[in-house]
Amino acid sequence: MSIQTKQELRQLIFDRIKAQKEDVALFKSRVICEKLLGLPEFKGARTILCYASFRGEVDTFVLMQTAMDLKKRVALPLVRKEDKRIMAMLINSLSELRDGVYGIPSPADLAQNSLSPFELDLVVVPGVAFDRRNNRLGRGAGYYDKFLSQLPATTPTIGLAYDLQIVDEIPGIEAHDRPVATVITN
Repeated sequence: MSIQTKQELRQLIFDRIKAQKEDVALFKSRVICEKLLGLPEFKGARTILCYASFRGEVDTFVLMQTAMDLKKRVALPLVRKEDKRIMAMLINSLSELRDGVYGIPSPADLAQNSLSPFELDLVVVPGVAFDRRNNRLGRGAGYYDKFLSQLPATTPTIGLAYDLQIVDEIPGIEAHDRPVATVITN
């Protein structure tokens, strides 16, 4: 089957994720997160923007708790649907998360917890698929592309993906699509 569009690729990857057994996904997630914890970009980061895993994504909850246990500041994206953007919001505990836009576990919208993209030392990015050149296919709304374009060029961006999410090429890459610096897989 030849993949021609981003939507066809999304469906293929969603089908692969759905077919993956839960215990296998958890094992792979642990391997991926252990690799991230060992990177100098993680070790040197004081403030990390992570994502709360959702619908089969690489599980990030142990990663976020480990970062907090290491006294790192952890922020999560708050999706603002009205202006199609992400705000980085500092959290103190995973128990603060509530179902947000699209059902994604999200932090509270508290002005005092809002961080500028310039305050982030590392950004951990979800994706439906990544290709061999670190191009990223998201869910299609462009929130992360917009957010990544606001980051200083020196801020490390790391995508987390199961091996089944890595493809040779993402079709239809456009000027606004933002790759990540690194992709970690199992």
